[in-house]
Amino acid sequence: MLKNMLSGLLACAAIFPVAGNTANPAASAGMVVDSFSGPVTGKEISSFKSYIQTLVPAADNIGNQWAQGASGEQTKAMGLVYEINGDRAILDKMLVFCDNVLSERNDLAPAPVGQHKIWTGRIDPVWPNDVTTAPIGTGGEQGDPVGHLGYCARLILATPSIWHLKVGSGDPKNYGADYYSRAKKYVTEADYSLDRHTFKSLLNLSHNNLYYFSDASPYKSGLPVPWNQQMMFNYALQNLAACHEILGDDPSRATKYNAIVSASVVSFFATGVTSYKSKKGSDVYDWGYTLPDKSGEDNNHGSLDIAGFYRAYATGRYAITSAEMTRFANTFVDVVTRGPQDYAGRINGSDGAGNSAPTTTVRSGYLFLAEFLPQQYQNMVAADFTVGKATGRIDQFSRFLWVKNRRYVKPAQASGD
Repeated sequence: MLKNMLSGLLACAAIFPVAGNTANPAASAGMVVDSFSGPVTGKEISSFKSYIQTLVPAADNIGNQWAQGASGEQTKAMGLVYEINGDRAILDKMLVFCDNVLSERNDLAPAPVGQHKIWTGRIDPVWPNDVTTAPIGTGGEQGDPVGHLGYCARLILATPSIWHLKVGSGDPKNYGADYYSRAKKYVTEADYSLDRHTFKSLLNLSHNNLYYFSDASPYKSGLPVPWNQQMMFNYALQNLAACHEILGDDPSRATKYNAIVSASVVSFFATGVTSYKSKKGSDVYDWGYTLPDKSGEDNNHGSLDIAGFYRAYATGRYAITSAEMTRFANTFVDVVTRGPQDYAGRINGSDGAGNSAPTTTVRSGYLFLAEFLPQQYQNMVAADFTVGKATGRIDQFSRFLWVKNRRYVKPAQASGD
């Protein structure tokens, strides 16, 4: 049974040996795109490994460093690339980041990073993004740090062959000397954060498990949680559900977590989107930042939404279909993309200011969509990457490698070349 469960969890990972074994480029050169087609190459992996050794985890979550900020995106990128090739040096660096994010939790970290009384009147197990406000608030950003712990734990637990090996990056924070112990620690502390703050005070799940902020929350009191923030909570819950299923230690908790993610996904496609035909005749979507709006999501948050839905899709759970993902892809290609280096500020093709301003580059969440429109793959990746040249955008690079690998191990899906 465990063997079958692990096979299912790894089905989306597509771990595959990389091609070639070239010398490490200098870390300062960034991450190198070796080719757009074929397998992920040794040079690409080597450049990634060199690059991540230069990275230093954030000292706190001020400015959302761990929640869709630099350290958070770096952690997710390491997880994606580890899933591609199973190189433990990448996992070990990811563990360094996860050790740090856990140690910086408000109830664990000494002042001034931690020990803050937040809006609940307690020193809760959270990651404040601003400690200058009164009261100190929390929101959807609390999902991502918990998600990092769950993601790293899932990667370990899905690979029993490493469970009892010593962690290559050591155990400086005494969280567990071997991989299995470290994963168990992460799961325990992630659940604790959810139980003692997210479920206890921040969220109201009484509407059929749909995400609403509690009436007591100073942030968006009693209102639906915006879609990009739902994706952060889903990131945590879907990874932790998988962990508990492998461990077999708490079936009711796994069921609860999966039910919440499912409710979020189902509600989006049932009530959160407007479906229509693009000017090019394809089926596309429009949606808003949060309900009740069903139009005009901005380009920035739209990328975060897409990344979250893709994560759920890639698990093979939660009933997201390839047809639904293809509609997202059509939306980006037919509506958001207006020409070379011209991407609309909103997913309905209009522009605004701030997060709704047009861009000249493809935000990284949209790169996942190249899997569903193989005939557009070259256009999407060539917009920001050049073969033989390096990049310093780890979120873009890791997602490019992911899609490249998916195309290589699933050639039938790439038949539009």
